[in-house]
Amino acid sequence: QVQLVEFGGGLVQPGGSLRLSCAASGSIFSISVMGWYRQAPGKQRELVATISSGGLTNYADSVKDRFTISRDNAKNTVYLQMNSLKPEDTAVYYCNLFLGVYHNYWGQGTQVTVSS
Repeated sequence: QVQLVEFGGGLVQPGGSLRLSCAASGSIFSISVMGWYRQAPGKQRELVATISSGGLTNYADSVKDRFTISRDNAKNTVYLQMNSLKPEDTAVYYCNLFLGVYHNYWGQGTQVTVSS
């Protein structure tokens, strides 16, 4: 069983930065795809960014050139560095670990609010 715990959410002004962290338990972190998703009120959960076990990254168009996903396999941790934040980035951000249909885990979510 894998547990994911997110850290780093909060309130930030437009144009500001936040860094989210997600720590994973278990032994499959290093071979899993890690991702960040977000869900704004009244909207469906959407992909923000993913990173493969080999470090290949993928971003939603809305966050390209502003957000950076990275991972530290030695610490079983994935990060999301968010710069130039906009009010439309306001959402609950969820960490995801994926290694096939039977290994798809979610964190509890962390709130990010971008407001002046």
